Amino acid sequence: MSTEGTRSPSTRPIRVGVIGVGSMGKNHARVYNELPGVELVGVADHDASVAKQVAAEYGTAALDSETLCRRCDAVTVAVPTQVHYETVSTCLDAGVHVLVEKPIARTVEEGRALAEQARDAGLVLQVGHIERFNPAVQTVMELIEDLDVIGLEAERLGPPVDRTTRANVVFDLMVHDVDIVGSILDDRPTSVNAIGTDDGQYATATMAYDDVVASLTASRVTQKKVRKLTVTARECLVEVDYLEQSVLIHRDSYPEYLTDDGPNRYRHESVVENARVDNGEPLRHELESFVNAVRTGVEPAVTAEDGVKALRTVQTIESLVSGETPRREQEVEA
Repeated sequence: MSTEGTRSPSTRPIRVGVIGVGSMGKNHARVYNELPGVELVGVADHDASVAKQVAAEYGTAALDSETLCRRCDAVTVAVPTQVHYETVSTCLDAGVHVLVEKPIARTVEEGRALAEQARDAGLVLQVGHIERFNPAVQTVMELIEDLDVIGLEAERLGPPVDRTTRANVVFDLMVHDVDIVGSILDDRPTSVNAIGTDDGQYATATMAYDDVVASLTASRVTQKKVRKLTVTARECLVEVDYLEQSVLIHRDSYPEYLTDDGPNRYRHESVVENARVDNGEPLRHELESFVNAVRTGVEPAVTAEDGVKALRTVQTIESLVSGETPRREQEVEA
């Protein structure tokens, strides 16, 4: 880590950078530039013209990644997944804390190696599972503690902003819900069924946990943007809308027969509660959490081990969707 200056990290701004400033990385640069106690010292990208454009927009420097690491305490790595391992490992070797966009790496083996490297170096390695920081999800996490959950259903549908992208729908979209389900249940699935269509641009997966079943759907061909999670519990039904950042709780009332001067009538009403959600930008919450972990040395909210756990399940799902393994129930590697 850079040793420039004499102030400790607790009293001086945390110096940050962004490696890879495409659509996601640019947003990281924007939020870092807005955070108090943070100095955006530079950005890097394989396309120098893109780096210069983003640097000019946020009043910082366009640098190569090696120079950026020498000047930073922490970086976001938002490069393509196939170079996550190489890029993150290089940053950790330079003594820099890292937030890497999901998935943590291409393979579980690479993810485990990065987790071990960060642990041995005493550095923060946080994985960018941004939905963990959606205020609606945080509200549900509080509710779950008092519920007996028996099922979950997630939908992540809609065409990408860039209509030309063919990014893997399981690794790019479904991974969000794999992570959320795993964090809600604090567990990993014991078995998985999955199937896909339209050249893998539409996929469904059913995951079995102890006494809980989770069904996930991800699509790039559905002509409506949907980001929803439904939690079925014995006590109620909870509906989460990631886009609206809303949480509805459906509770059943007792059925009754009404008798008046006319014929008997039957009534069965549901009670719907609108849970209080403190709305806000998930990315800002995520980066605030990362900076706090860097500043204080606490464990990040989404650890490298969390990232590996999600990646392990996603790899299993993708192998079924792509036909690499027979489309039958698969046990998930321990």
